[in-house]
Amino acid sequence: MKNFLFLTICCFLLGSFSHAQSIFSVNAEYKADVTVFVVDAEYKADLSVFRVDAEYKAKGNEGLWFFTDAEYKADRTIYFVDAAYKADLLIYFVDAAYKAEWDDRSKMHLMYD
Repeated sequence: MKNFLFLTICCFLLGSFSHAQSIFSVNAEYKADVTVFVVDAEYKADLSVFRVDAEYKAKGNEGLWFFTDAEYKADRTIYFVDAAYKADLLIYFVDAAYKAEWDDRSKMHLMYD
């Protein structure tokens, strides 16, 4: 019984830390968890993001984002701002999943639940 309880607690804790990056883009800054600006070069980014086509492909907090069609389905809501200084997070969209990564790990907390 103790082992079952221990395994249940471990699975719960691991599951809470391994959320997918389901993202919903809101239409107003006050509705967003994080404000984002898309930079024009990868070296300027805090996070290199690859947009995946299915939610199960978005693993952990690694920059693999799945854009949902409804706010309630999202782990995080974001708002795209028009200037870098207004953003919490600077991102660059990459063309392959293996290129997705954090360039500034100090901002990883912005995308955790």
